[in-house]
Amino acid sequence: MNGTLIMYRIFLSLLTAILGLALLLGGIWLAALGGSWFFILLGALVLASALMLFNRRSEGLALYGLTLLLTLAWAIYEVGFDWWALSSRGSLLVAIGVLLLMPPMVWSLHQNGVGRARYGSSSGVLTLSILVAVVVAGYSMFQSPHDQPGAFSDEAMAATRPVESGVPDGEWHAYGRTEAGRRYSPLDQITPANVDKLAVAWTYHTGDVRGPEDPGEATYEVTPLMIDGTVYICTPHSLVIALDAVSGKEKWRFDPQLKQTLKQTTQHLTCRGVSYYDGSAAAAAAAPVQPSAAAAEQLTDAQRVARSAAEVTTEAAGLPQNVVTGQASAETPNPVVTRKPASAPVAIDPTCVKRLFAPTSDGRLIALSAETGKICPGFGGESGTINLWANMPNVTPGSVYSTSPPVVTDKLVIVGGTVNDNVSTTSPSGVIRAYDVNTGDLIWNFDSKNPDATAPIANGQTYSANAPNSWSVSSYDPKLGLIYLPMGNESPDQYGAGRSASVEKYSSSILALDVNTGKPAWVFQTVHHDLWDMDVPAQPSLVDLTIDGKDVPALVAPTKQGEIFVLNRETGEPVLPVTEEPAPTGAVKGDTTAPTQPVSKISFKPEPLQEKDMWGATPLDALACRIAYHSLDYKGRFTPPTEKGSIIYPGNFGAFNWGAVAVDPNRQVLFAMPVYLAFTSQMVPRPNTTDRVVTKAGEDVFNENFGAPYASKMGAFLSPIGLPCQAPPWGYVAGVDLTTGKTVYKHVNGTVRDLSPIPLPFKMGVPGIGGPIITKGGLAFLSGTLDYYVRGYDLKTGEELWRARLPAGGQATPSTYQGADGRQYLVVVAGGHGSTGTKAGDAIIAYALPRGS
Repeated sequence: MNGTLIMYRIFLSLLTAILGLALLLGGIWLAALGGSWFFILLGALVLASALMLFNRRSEGLALYGLTLLLTLAWAIYEVGFDWWALSSRGSLLVAIGVLLLMPPMVWSLHQNGVGRARYGSSSGVLTLSILVAVVVAGYSMFQSPHDQPGAFSDEAMAATRPVESGVPDGEWHAYGRTEAGRRYSPLDQITPANVDKLAVAWTYHTGDVRGPEDPGEATYEVTPLMIDGTVYICTPHSLVIALDAVSGKEKWRFDPQLKQTLKQTTQHLTCRGVSYYDGSAAAAAAAPVQPSAAAAEQLTDAQRVARSAAEVTTEAAGLPQNVVTGQASAETPNPVVTRKPASAPVAIDPTCVKRLFAPTSDGRLIALSAETGKICPGFGGESGTINLWANMPNVTPGSVYSTSPPVVTDKLVIVGGTVNDNVSTTSPSGVIRAYDVNTGDLIWNFDSKNPDATAPIANGQTYSANAPNSWSVSSYDPKLGLIYLPMGNESPDQYGAGRSASVEKYSSSILALDVNTGKPAWVFQTVHHDLWDMDVPAQPSLVDLTIDGKDVPALVAPTKQGEIFVLNRETGEPVLPVTEEPAPTGAVKGDTTAPTQPVSKISFKPEPLQEKDMWGATPLDALACRIAYHSLDYKGRFTPPTEKGSIIYPGNFGAFNWGAVAVDPNRQVLFAMPVYLAFTSQMVPRPNTTDRVVTKAGEDVFNENFGAPYASKMGAFLSPIGLPCQAPPWGYVAGVDLTTGKTVYKHVNGTVRDLSPIPLPFKMGVPGIGGPIITKGGLAFLSGTLDYYVRGYDLKTGEELWRARLPAGGQATPSTYQGADGRQYLVVVAGGHGSTGTKAGDAIIAYALPRGS
């Protein structure tokens, strides 16, 4: 018995001593960096109490209790009654205090080590301190210091305005439902009063799952379309699948037989959606035409697919290139791909009057019959395919592809594309191209490094290498004849020396092009001299707003840095005020920073981080984060990346990303999912232009910046045990009045159930990627949080009203439609996301109210 008590006391005393010593030494380190001195005091007191307990002095319990009270007072002084912030500072100390109060420790403190535990004044002090901590913790659990409650007015919620969409109320025709990109549905069968009755109506599994040869960012990001009773989706491997909207049964599927999905050179294996074109009116008005010579070949659909896939392989084969690094050789010739001469009008197969345009991850754009899923010959030739490698410089397999659906007008299909980020300065071009919707003839091209040359490029010529691209979803206003593109940057993102005036003008901007000519109408830059990968990630939403009693044609553009710019979409001028705020200096040698950065009236920019915002599961990892905070460069938002390493907050994950926001054109309100997650960025000098510096052989190539002076180490700002260094919450939902720019409410959103080793449903506000939708029924739906739920919210207040468990990560934007049975359906994709580490899957799930309800 005595031996057991002695071992308990020795073990617990040593554990406490180790904690105290770690806090003391870490505190000295932190203080030397200019941080708080409290950890020195805390470590010394914990260590002293441990030594007293080791020597059987019961006063050690009292000293430990007083240390708890002192820590609690300090914690409240720093963060108030914020449960998660308080827990980081005190939970471990309280847990050890409870162990110190157990009878074995109290018994062992007696000289003879036997008899009953004698709880006296020392143990009483510790007991009282623990009770005080528990009371404070209990009180803090019921506080919501980060929530901003509020509600849209009844008048706003009841508003009805005539809104033209050109899409039947019960259908979803484009990524944002319409080319205006609002993600708003006029359906109102599901309401705040009955949303809790939603249940699974059908589930479909695509069979397309992440494989060992896929790049790390193999993701499901598709927003399903619903047209004429059919749901259309695409998968990460570019399969296109049609489902019955009521039953979920498969109607057809199309496999493009991907080529060049090389793990080391293809960064993103995803498909955000396909685009739909209804040519019924044009077909009815057109005179009969003879089939083209190409169409007369009468190939089978399998032969067309094989020819399309073979072209990609053949035309990129045999070129001198370094596939491992993605660095194109200086001797790389122009691509073999050539465009065919302008076509005569082609005969349209009756099944192709309504068609889909499907981008693939190996650089093709394929026209498919919406009815049968078969290739539509005549679009670019018999294979029904445009090869996006045409006229590209620096051919490197897997480095050019389109992850987002193109914009379709009555005459054109307009496609941008992804160029692998931060791999090489010899990247292909980010050119935007417009093709004839029937023949596939190139009508215009916009090369941001050669912006005036929009006439179709000649065969044998190439577009500008490494020109800024538009990888996300664009919007279109047919009345103004303008297409609105969210623009990216040239590689590398983190080093801007030597960028041309044209690159500086169009990088990280909203760009309006004349849809008929490709000529720039206006450009609005959202970040000046971008060094943070703050490319504009989201589709702009087009909405008419009533500002000061006047109707204004507006555009709403969310950005990674947290600004939501509201612009006049005709002129590009701000509708809500935009100001310039001073920005930090201190770029690496040879580079500069912009003196100011734009700030919108609607801003979700985070408050600057402070030492007290550093967080962890225990005081130890929180201390490590405090040390890291003072060891890195940080001057607030837009701190430039340095060789020492910088904190970038928000990081390039964004406050907003490709999921964008949802805009209600009747109520003139916005629903959003802002995310707050700090990253770090360190510039690493390159010894030469070709060797790997920040990745290992066999890994995906990210941030190597071959050809530039620096590579970049980038990632989330994490503690030694992998938790975010900044305190939660990391994710919210928010509602904004677009006519005033006022944020009406902002609520912590999401749990850590699927982020922690133990599935505890603590509501901490988790990050997310994917977007929301709004319905006329007064609801918003969202599935993008990193816990596996789809949620329904009261649009008026932002209150969560309903949630349903998903079998995998739901990092996609849902859609809603009315089926032939009269029911409103909500359809959600649960396939996971490679970059966020959520569980992979292949499920498409539709929810509806019970029949007859």
